[in-house]
Amino acid sequence: MENAKNGFNSKVSAATLLIALGIIYGDIGTSPLYVLKAIIGDRPIEELLVYGGISCVFWTITFQTTFKYIYLTLKADNKGEGGILSLYALVRRYGKYLIFPTMLGASTLLADGIITPPISVASAVEGLRNIQGLEHIPTVPIVIFILSILFFFQRYGTHKVGATFGPAMLVWFGMLSTLGITQIIEHPTILKALNPMYAYHFLTEYPTGFVLLGAVFLSTTGAEALYSDLGHCGRKNIRITWGLVKICLMINYMGQAAWLMNLGEGTLLDGRNPFFEIMPQWFLIIGIVIATSAAIIASQAMISGSYTLVNEAMNMNFWPRVAVRQPSEVKGQIYIPSVNVMLWLGCILIVLYFQNSSNMEAAYGLAITVTMMVTTFLLSFFLLYRLGWNKWLVYALVFLFASIEISFFIANIHKFPEGGYITIIISAFYIFIMYTIYSGRKISNRFTKFVDLGRYAPEITTLSNDEQIPKLSTHLIYLTKANHRGEIEEKIIKSIFSKKPKRADVYWFVHIHRTTEPYTLSYDVSELVDDKVIKVTINVGFRIQPRTELYFKKIVQDLVSNKELNLHIRPDGSTRYNHEPDFKFIVIDKYLSVENEFTLNEGLMLNTYFFLKHLGTSDEKAFGLDKSDVIVEQIPLVYQPVNKFELTRNILN
Repeated sequence: MENAKNGFNSKVSAATLLIALGIIYGDIGTSPLYVLKAIIGDRPIEELLVYGGISCVFWTITFQTTFKYIYLTLKADNKGEGGILSLYALVRRYGKYLIFPTMLGASTLLADGIITPPISVASAVEGLRNIQGLEHIPTVPIVIFILSILFFFQRYGTHKVGATFGPAMLVWFGMLSTLGITQIIEHPTILKALNPMYAYHFLTEYPTGFVLLGAVFLSTTGAEALYSDLGHCGRKNIRITWGLVKICLMINYMGQAAWLMNLGEGTLLDGRNPFFEIMPQWFLIIGIVIATSAAIIASQAMISGSYTLVNEAMNMNFWPRVAVRQPSEVKGQIYIPSVNVMLWLGCILIVLYFQNSSNMEAAYGLAITVTMMVTTFLLSFFLLYRLGWNKWLVYALVFLFASIEISFFIANIHKFPEGGYITIIISAFYIFIMYTIYSGRKISNRFTKFVDLGRYAPEITTLSNDEQIPKLSTHLIYLTKANHRGEIEEKIIKSIFSKKPKRADVYWFVHIHRTTEPYTLSYDVSELVDDKVIKVTINVGFRIQPRTELYFKKIVQDLVSNKELNLHIRPDGSTRYNHEPDFKFIVIDKYLSVENEFTLNEGLMLNTYFFLKHLGTSDEKAFGLDKSDVIVEQIPLVYQPVNKFELTRNILN
């Protein structure tokens, strides 16, 4: 199922493995900055806490990251693309209501994207306090400055600096393993923590062991982002590099744990971060620079992932249409200004509210557990119906992962009053947007009536040949939602035969068909009336931003070059003064009629839908049409017309 959308998707080489290191592991790769610090917190050091915590981290990464995501979930690639919306695109035909858990999972993943950059960058920058003389340096302004610069440069694309991500992350993982080994040598018995019995005793005997699963969970939060980045590197490159990454991560975790054990039983951390404490004093500045670079790379991965997620949601019709930019020639790299501002504001507010990474840990993880549970649910449909696995095996796997993820969710619930409510509120906001757009479009489409185009073909032909009617355009193109070859919206027919009929030489009806594959770009042409009424279906993958006008002109060029439909022997509307063909696109847009009388719920949803639609980009921009070639017609949507009212006439003397 893997494809070669980019040159390195389907092959494995030193270069592709290095690229995978730079793109895939930013989030999960920077987890040693804060995981063990979160587990220990202000608790006195003891063997059960340290060994049990490390054991839980190892087996969490093994079951969740390695088994669920690296082995199983990466099988669910949609023509090489990954992520929760790609997974939904693969299985949506197997469940009528799968859209709703998908919205939930996508919303919580977006919310997670707002807290990952602050906690990663803050954890790295706070290492400055380990340097003598900088113990009380204010880190909040530094973190805000770094994040602001990062978001500012998004508009220019990341293809140039992206080339440095791989080598930078290689240095990062090399540093993780080197620092870990130096501490493990001092306390080699820490290797016993890999025994799952330590995890068992930790959960059953340590007083707050189960609650601390919320901190343990931070070690695998990047697994969902890892799956989302599948399309950038390909399954093979991810699986090969994960072996090295997991070893480096565990060596560093155990190195931090070894350092903790060397402090002695009963010792308190007093706010110290084991990650920076295991660094030699002479290496601190270098280590902080490397850690900050890795945190920036992790943040970039989440920002790019958020752009991709919103773009897919928009193309699947449950996000408002917003402006999308292509900052470079690199395929798949996009920049969404409105999302960039939204993420930047969210990150800055998170930093200002929580002030330090320790407080952010309280909010981190709760939302992403929901995303993981949704992924498990959708994955079960993929394994059952797409791969045809035995249903009892699938049920057993779902039970395993659901047990783990529900446990993490329950453990994370205690974070709700400590800051977890922030990500839940953000998730709820995103869910509201997605549900409103989805439901509003469903209602709008429900009131779209389709008619048989063949019935009106003779009248259209007559109108086209009626020279008493002024010609509007040589080629008149309507955008239509009609999937079937012979159907068209009734509103389009009314538009053609309006009080001022729209006369043209050729009438085109163009349908943009969104495919479940990410990068499809093809078309079909049907001639309903010779050289007069032509239906075109353009198949566009859900990850492609449509450029309808460019596509249409290219289709006409192809038809003329191939001498099809006799277009090559008829005038195209160009003149000696202007060689451009004469095209005119008609876009029909709905607005909410004042004749409606709503219930409270209906009024809230539909008014919000049209408000969000108004805030978003126009249909002509969304479909890639130039304003000079477009006529936009407004028609009212009458959903619940007022039908009971009393109107009395006053009799004048």
